[in-house]
Order: sequence, then structure tokens, then C-alpha cells
Amino acid sequence: MAMAFKMATTGMWVTDECKNSFMEMKWKRVHRFIVFKIDEKSRLVTVDKVGGHGEGYEELAASLPNDDCRYAVFDFDFVTVDNCRKSKIFFIAWSPTESRIRAKMLYATSKAGLRRVLDGIHYELQATDPTEMGFDVIRDRAK
Repeated sequence: MAMAFKMATTGMWVTDECKNSFMEMKWKRVHRFIVFKIDEKSRLVTVDKVGGHGEGYEELAASLPNDDCRYAVFDFDFVTVDNCRKSKIFFIAWSPTESRIRAKMLYATSKAGLRRVLDGIHYELQATDPTEMGFDVIRDRAK
């Protein structure tokens, strides 16, 4: 099994699949979003779910569990006031209130390492409930 990068601070490994999926989203635009999860036993950050080009923000929000942490990247397309089409990539650190303390700590300490691997992120959101990462929050931040 080929591993891409080791996150030095936590001893977590980011799989090649994470980086490759992100590059496909960034350059080929075949994915709308990617959800990542940490497997505590194998100490790997893996791809949990990939949203196809036809899927949107609602599907991303629905794919985040209510009782466990995740990371997500979302490709937000919008039109500026000058009528230009733009795209911004959001990194979302999802840490719901109902998740275990150990999971919250693990995701918090591993976030910077994953961000370094995923080069090209424009904005970051930290969310503990759906209102903190609502579509209106993303839209307002992108402008």
C-alpha cells in the first residue's frame, strides 16, 4: 500500500487516494466535494465519500455524520458582480458537539498536516453544527 505523506505531529498518514482525489477535483473538476476520515486503528486519513459533479452542497452536508468528526473539501462555483464565473475551494473541519473528545482532539491535531497535502485551498471553516457551515456562510465568505 503506497502512502503519500506522513503528518509528523500526529503520526498519521495521508493516503495517495486523498491527494489524487483532491487533484481530480481541483484540476479536472470531476468531483464537487470530498469527505475525509481518520481511521484510528491504521492511523490513515482516507477518502470517506466523493461527491460527483452533479451533486451539491446539500449532499455534502448530508454526508457528514452527526456524531463523528470529518474533514471535507467543497468546490464552490459562483458568479461575481462583474458576471465572471469563479470557483473557490473550501476546507471544512467538521467536529460536531456529539462526537467523542478523543476524535475531536485527533482531528484538531491532524488538520494542519492534511491541509499541507491539499495544496490550493482558498478558505477554511471550523464547524460544530450545520449552521456554522451553511451555504450562506460559504457564499458570503467567497465574495
